[in-house]
Amino acid sequence: MTGEAFSLRTPNPTSGFELAIRLARLAVKTTQPDADIRKSLRADYDQNAGLLIEISHIVAVHFNTIAAANAYWLDPELAQ
Repeated sequence: MTGEAFSLRTPNPTSGFELAIRLARLAVKTTQPDADIRKSLRADYDQNAGLLIEISHIVAVHFNTIAAANAYWLDPELAQ
């Protein structure tokens, strides 16, 4: 990412969700590193319900991965 330490482990679901959003944003930034282009493209999706739903899906997939990495927040029965 940016040279910082990175882990999917989070202390709780709220932190996990925030991390999922961060991962989605970092994927966009990595794919399109030019901030001006990203800003110009925003108009293409900010009024498009379908694209916003797709964004929610991407965050949900990241959150699912993070939840699994955290064994659904450290419940040993769910970790299996």
